[in-house]
Amino acid sequence: MGMIKVVGLVLHPRRDCGSAIDAIVAWANRREVTVLGLHDEINRIDCEAVAVSTEEMVERASMLVSLGGDGTMLRTMRLVEGRKTPVLGVNVGRLGFLAEVDLPDLPAALSAIDEHRFTVESRTAVRTVLPDGKEVSAFNDIALVRVPGDGLAAVGIAVEGQNFVNYAADAVIVSTPTGSTAYSFSAGGPIVSPNVEGLIVSASAAHSSFNRSLMLALSERLELDVLPTSGRLAVEVDGIIEGYVGGDEKLEIEPVPAAAQVVRLGNSSFYERARRKLRVEGSAQVGVRDPADSAVVVDAFERQRYEILLGGEVAGVLHYRRHGDKVELQHTEIEQSFSGQGLASRLAAAALDDARARATPVIVTCPFVTGYLERHPEYSDLLSDGV
Repeated sequence: MGMIKVVGLVLHPRRDCGSAIDAIVAWANRREVTVLGLHDEINRIDCEAVAVSTEEMVERASMLVSLGGDGTMLRTMRLVEGRKTPVLGVNVGRLGFLAEVDLPDLPAALSAIDEHRFTVESRTAVRTVLPDGKEVSAFNDIALVRVPGDGLAAVGIAVEGQNFVNYAADAVIVSTPTGSTAYSFSAGGPIVSPNVEGLIVSASAAHSSFNRSLMLALSERLELDVLPTSGRLAVEVDGIIEGYVGGDEKLEIEPVPAAAQVVRLGNSSFYERARRKLRVEGSAQVGVRDPADSAVVVDAFERQRYEILLGGEVAGVLHYRRHGDKVELQHTEIEQSFSGQGLASRLAAAALDDARARATPVIVTCPFVTGYLERHPEYSDLLSDGV
């Protein structure tokens, strides 16, 4: 990559990117670099970037800079899909995975790019054609997701033309290594280095006896077969619903190697970000465990819920929200197949014991927990007077 003469900016739709834009424009002025922005994004702010159409930006820019979070980075990668134009991701606001630098490090990053102290890594995408003929591609994942009110996702995974496994689940997710820390991770999939070439297939909340993820080579042909027993499924492409599939429809999933190029500066590693973002230490066990009893309650704090696990499977949840120093217990749900075993009471007791251990006042909006408190007045001192 020779001297950079034209840089294109892609902005988060709501976050304030002003200071980042100022830093880039100042750098560009010193280097006689032209800065382009998209009409509808640049017109919101007062800056010296030249407003152009998407087509013109993609045609002219020798580097794109994404200012925002992961969503902005995905959109930027999609703009230059299939081209050699590298993308520099800058985190503005919340910590993301895909961006390479956080806002304070931007000036140093621009100097490094000037001095050619950076590398460019390619990223795989996944592509499919929906039943209506629309072609879609994703840099994180393509997921078949159950529609509320419809049945489970019943999906056969065929590799090289042979059925390997049928999943019955809330969703079936095909993820790139880049996307391994997104939807796939929350469904229980592995964290995969972005330098691995392959695709990960995972099931979210699998009801089938087989619930493990599958890792495929890019050369292996993957097909998702929606089974006749399946409900209607939404096709989510990087988290955006692009269409629907129903029983007996098939999706061929095709990897697109080197679909985008990202700038790596080699200071903050993927693993550091994964530790910070996913809180790799995980959830905390709550309450005392009786060895004769296989039920365990954990605080799944990233999902803001207590989960009761039987043999490692989530049998029920109690959703909560933290408001300052208080906790609101909102809603208790037990999976039908586990009802009648007193698990809801176990969840309520564990949540209340946890609040006591943390000296946290409790607000109760969950009808089940309200009833539990009436039967167990020994917890009533925990109640707060409202939000």
